[in-house]
Amino acid sequence: MKTTETPAPVPAESGASVTKTGAPQGPPAKEKKEGTVLNVFSHGVLILWAFMVVMPLLWAVMTSFKDDASIFGSPWSLPDKLHFDNWSRAWTDANMSDYFLNTVLVVGGSLIGTLVLGSMAAYVLARFDFPGNRFIYYLFVGGMSFPIMLALVPLFYVVNNMGLLNTIHGLILVYIAYSLPFTVFFLTSFFRTLPSSVAEAAFVDGASHTRTFFQIMVPMAKPGLISVGIFNFLGQWNQYMLPTVLNTDPDKRVLTQGLVQLAVSQGYKGDWSGLFAGLVMAMLPVLAAYIIFQRQVVQGLTAGALK
Repeated sequence: MKTTETPAPVPAESGASVTKTGAPQGPPAKEKKEGTVLNVFSHGVLILWAFMVVMPLLWAVMTSFKDDASIFGSPWSLPDKLHFDNWSRAWTDANMSDYFLNTVLVVGGSLIGTLVLGSMAAYVLARFDFPGNRFIYYLFVGGMSFPIMLALVPLFYVVNNMGLLNTIHGLILVYIAYSLPFTVFFLTSFFRTLPSSVAEAAFVDGASHTRTFFQIMVPMAKPGLISVGIFNFLGQWNQYMLPTVLNTDPDKRVLTQGLVQLAVSQGYKGDWSGLFAGLVMAMLPVLAAYIIFQRQVVQGLTAGALK
């Protein structure tokens, strides 16, 4: 009767362990330790960064509910009681209500116009080949690198000659032109990642280009539209230079202009609590928009990479 010889054990590589069955295993301890150290370091940096970002916001909100004596006497302590009169004083006496309404009208109108025009232009540039396609696309890309400071003087004369100076709709048109380059650049790349088979099936069924765009492509591009909409909202809401040059009427001021005026007037009056209340009023819509749509923003930024 023959017996099978047991094969000689295979020597394991340096740093590898051998199991009972003779299969070598990699060095787990060293790699695991390095990964743990890296995770601890990265989490520590993120916690430090979050602390540096969140603490000033919380301090501003906390200070808006204090009186002036508490702001200078104990700036880091919690308010003894909530002074809601700071908010009412900033809303009525400092005309923050008018500034807020003007900003909502300007940003709302410009955001809708930017998304509609930008998505239509991006769809055409991404889906159709025609002479001058790349040239027009690079014109939009070049518009992103053009400093807005160089265009302020000619832009002022153009808006003035068109009779749009110190008007809400004039500021809306300028905001749309200011935001279109980035919007077209962002959405063109996003539309290229969408499958073309759905649009082709719609064309076969007899759908027009307009119907295909609004009923098929726009719903598919919802993550990208939300992402670029949030970025445009942040930029337009915090815009100060353009309204300062093109909107000198005190009754048509937006929030950024109102905050500067509030800082000057309240600084002379010593009403620092009202100033912080107005600052928090201008800050809350931006924070709320990002908190509500943060998941869609991440999906829109990573959709191109995932597809």
